[in-house]
Amino acid sequence: MEKGIAIRMDGVYKSFRVYFDKGHSLKEKILFKKRNTYEERPVINGISFQIKKGESVGLIGHNGCGKSTTLKLLTRIIYPDQGTIEINGRVSSLLELGAGFHPDLSGRENIYINASIFGLSKKEIDQRIDDIIQFSELESYIENPVRTYSSGMYMRLAFSVAINVDADVLLIDEILAVGDVNFQTKCFNKLIDIKNQGTTIVLVSHSAEQIERICERSIWIQDGEIMMDGAPRDVNKAYLIHMGELREENLRESAAGESEEKTEKAEENQKQTGKEETDSSHHRGSGEAFIHEVYTTDKTGKRKAVFQTGEAVVFHLSYLQKKKIPDSYFGLSIFRNDGVRCYGTNTEVDGIKAYRLEGDGEMLVEFPSLQLLSGSYYIDVCIARTNWEMVDYYDTTCHFEIFHTDQDIGMVKLSHAWQIEPAKHANSERLSC
Repeated sequence: MEKGIAIRMDGVYKSFRVYFDKGHSLKEKILFKKRNTYEERPVINGISFQIKKGESVGLIGHNGCGKSTTLKLLTRIIYPDQGTIEINGRVSSLLELGAGFHPDLSGRENIYINASIFGLSKKEIDQRIDDIIQFSELESYIENPVRTYSSGMYMRLAFSVAINVDADVLLIDEILAVGDVNFQTKCFNKLIDIKNQGTTIVLVSHSAEQIERICERSIWIQDGEIMMDGAPRDVNKAYLIHMGELREENLRESAAGESEEKTEKAEENQKQTGKEETDSSHHRGSGEAFIHEVYTTDKTGKRKAVFQTGEAVVFHLSYLQKKKIPDSYFGLSIFRNDGVRCYGTNTEVDGIKAYRLEGDGEMLVEFPSLQLLSGSYYIDVCIARTNWEMVDYYDTTCHFEIFHTDQDIGMVKLSHAWQIEPAKHANSERLSC
């Protein structure tokens, strides 16, 4: 392997045997041979990549795609069925923190045990133990048995050992949420220091922000294969869009299943009572008109329930009219799934004259660029008279989701600009966002 390369995986395949009914004792294995049937489930399907020395690479993908298996192959906890893996230098892995800790031994004794698993000699551990204890912030408890530690203290000690090994290659699997907020910041800053010292880092995380802050490169793994390899922001954006499409499909299937179940229940009730049942648990009002369906589409009219921040969203309110209403108004409010109202409006405040309701119909409310940030949302809709006497108020309906690929936080994305004025008479620079 070339001098400048730290890791190389070439045509790696890995599958696992999944037994349907495995006999555990020798007697069971002899008497019930057919019980030992299994199937081979491929997890890694011909992955190939190489990582340069000092490079930080993030692995992303949905649960079960093969990210953690890839790290375990790199640490040689498991071995590939086919292909080759080459690693240059000492490897430290933060996969299962605290693996090898003995509950009845003290924190200090477990430091020696755990550090030796990473390949450190007693002399090397002696040189590092004070730094390990100080980093863990467990000086007052280090002589106590670890079974008396809280889960946070346990993880802090394990992380402190792994992070102070001075490895050439550091493999990290979803363990940056260690301890309290201050300790997490401390761990993150330590990783940045390790990266700046030239350590090669491979990080598995579902946090796009972590990947973009630590890594110069990101690899998206999908069903055991590499879907995309490139700059973290580009790869993360493509991955989030893909996951949004999957979520949309899941929501559509779930909604179809719920609709089918409601239809079956309504048909069964009609057979038993001879009356058509209407779900009124989320409706209130005089009943002169009834909003019977609310759904979302994109601007082309395609039904969907997952949108990206800034995308056009059209709300469709289908109603049934039972009695003529000469002076009706329509209203809509958007809520986050925790009940916080994000926005509300109605046709009256928007300057639209009272609408004469005659016959069934549909009201469309279009948001050309809905600037909500990532989250789950629902809406309340209503039909009311001029004096806001409620005809039909339909609450907690039309659930939809928003995702975004930027790093803004909060509820909405607001247009803004930064203006730098370094001196009173200097030219100012305006940065629009």
